Amino acid sequence: MKWIILAGWSGTRLYPITKGTSKQLLPIYDKPMIYYPLSVLMQAGIREILVITTPEDQAGFIRLLGDGKKRWIELNYAVQPSPDGLAQAFIIGEEFIGDEDVCLVLGDNLFYGQSFWSLLNNAVQTVTNERKSVVFGYEVKNPEIYGVVELDKEQNAVSIEEKPANPKSNLAVVGLYFYTNDVIQVAKNIKPSARWELEITTVNEEYMHRWKLKVEVMERGFARLDTGSHESMLDASNFVQIVQTRQGIQICCPEEIAFRQGWISRDEVSELAKPLLKSNYWFYLMNL
Repeated sequence: MKWIILAGWSGTRLYPITKGTSKQLLPIYDKPMIYYPLSVLMQAGIREILVITTPEDQAGFIRLLGDGKKRWIELNYAVQPSPDGLAQAFIIGEEFIGDEDVCLVLGDNLFYGQSFWSLLNNAVQTVTNERKSVVFGYEVKNPEIYGVVELDKEQNAVSIEEKPANPKSNLAVVGLYFYTNDVIQVAKNIKPSARWELEITTVNEEYMHRWKLKVEVMERGFARLDTGSHESMLDASNFVQIVQTRQGIQICCPEEIAFRQGWISRDEVSELAKPLLKSNYWFYLMNL
């Protein structure tokens, strides 16, 4: 399975802080936002990833992450020329995906919870063995501002609505999607929405109509944090700060994950830490 992080577009709801840089390069407490989805994939053992950026911001991502080889992962890059919808990621990434199945994670979503990798593995197994696509659902108290999914007893999606006035459930569809390889053709064949975007909801509806869409529900004990507003960015930073301070750990530290996965040695951790000299992040890495 191939993995894509979509790290665009302009983040207009966060102006003016996103006028000079990509939203996904902004800090969530002590790390760039892109570290959080990247770390989720690394925790699941994923090592080959495509990062899709805007043309203007790609250099910033390359400067931050490089080609990934120092962490023993492989990062590829592609450009989304204009904000034409989430589903466009599969068209842009067609060559990278090849004949494999694919996962798309949005670069501005934060996921946290014990053994989150097991939920990812469940989704991979569903796609691989059942040939069904999978979206993730998370219970929210204000579903009317999200895309909302309704389930049957077998966790199949039976309805999906975008920001419904009268939601049929309180399960919001979050920015983590697993698809069979035919998603490339699905994305190519859907019609743009009223705002002229290739909507991920339209893709999900296509699979739902085929009875090929299941939902992996994030139960209690998992946190999904949005960063779509200044307030939610602050909430996410506060969450990370509280957990890290109380537990003495780093949430989503790529260097630590690579080390604990056995991909890099202690000496290589030290080399990665050198440019960060005397920061709290440096002290943490040196204490590993």
